[in-house]
Amino acid sequence: MNILVTGAKGFAGKNLCATLRTFQDGRNRTRPELQIDDIYEYDIDSAPEELDEWCKKADFVFNLAGVNRPKEQSEFMEGNFGFASTLLDTLKKFGNTCPVMLSSSQQASLTGRFGNSEYGRSKKAGEDLFLHYQEETGARVLIYRFPNLFGKWCRPNYNSAVATFCNNIANDLPIQVNDPSVELELLYIDDLVEEMLNAMEGREHRCEFDGLEVVEKTDGRYCHCPVTHKITLGEIVELIHQFAEQPKTLMIPDIPENSFAKKLYSTYLSYLPKEKVAFPLKMNVDDRGSFTELIHTLNAGQVSINISKPGITKGQHWHNTKWEFFIVVAGHGLIQERKIGTDEIIEFEVSGDNIQCIHMLPGYTHNIINLSETENLVTVMYCNEIFNPQKPDTFFEPV
Repeated sequence: MNILVTGAKGFAGKNLCATLRTFQDGRNRTRPELQIDDIYEYDIDSAPEELDEWCKKADFVFNLAGVNRPKEQSEFMEGNFGFASTLLDTLKKFGNTCPVMLSSSQQASLTGRFGNSEYGRSKKAGEDLFLHYQEETGARVLIYRFPNLFGKWCRPNYNSAVATFCNNIANDLPIQVNDPSVELELLYIDDLVEEMLNAMEGREHRCEFDGLEVVEKTDGRYCHCPVTHKITLGEIVELIHQFAEQPKTLMIPDIPENSFAKKLYSTYLSYLPKEKVAFPLKMNVDDRGSFTELIHTLNAGQVSINISKPGITKGQHWHNTKWEFFIVVAGHGLIQERKIGTDEIIEFEVSGDNIQCIHMLPGYTHNIINLSETENLVTVMYCNEIFNPQKPDTFFEPV
């Protein structure tokens, strides 16, 4: 299958093309039926003859080209309607009736706050052109009205509040929020790309629109991405500030699978300047070695790294409710545990050559001994709660 992507250097186009290339060269095997031969990346600096050549060969066309921040209002119609017309005329010139996708916008509804949108009118004109093309040629047309998009590689200080907030907070620049209660509907770039892949496989989500509301309809004239998120500007900014504090607090925010927070966190990280990509951790060092907290979680405790020098024994304490995992990743050691009030000791010889996870049981005093005379013993330690000096639940007692 040969794929033509117009607007290939834009935000959506760049992400789509990057994913298509992973299928083309076999790195991505999540869709075994999807076979991609050539990817034609067309943008504003491409030669007109390239459009001719690629429209002749394409088996699927993604029209992501468009204008959304022109110098003159008239450029909306020229860039959004005019190029769409050129694209369809070129396909017709070569009798190519392959499926064609159009990137439109919620503003094309021309309802509510979009009622007087010149951008919306240009997008609506493009939609009508595509629908007429479908009637005229019988080609499969897929018109998507996207809400606000966000994700990696989105240009800040342009047309995405999320990109601007992420970029500015990551780079310690000021942001402006006029009304924190304003709600946005947002579409994450990876969810958009997944829907584009669905469209290539003939599994697009069809619908009609009632104003801005999606009405699922298997034979609808329009298409939509089924996963979007509605959230206020204030909530977005609050989340990004939490992310920005993570190097200081070590706290990983609550980021459930498929949640907006998880997608926003990944987006925020993509805007970090080089000097923030790495950050220091507080190492608690003494003559026995060191202990360093790595990450904290809201509801599931913390992860730390413990380094014991040769011959050193650490631990020698027990907990009532707190429990831990000890995972030796380098060196050679011995873990001992003894139930309080008994003499029976259970032992586990551990090594970085045979990584395993050992429970530190509540009510058992425990230790970890570096058996090596020359090498440090390196242990990843998980604890089910963040250490609280006001309630340490840790009591010294030799094993």
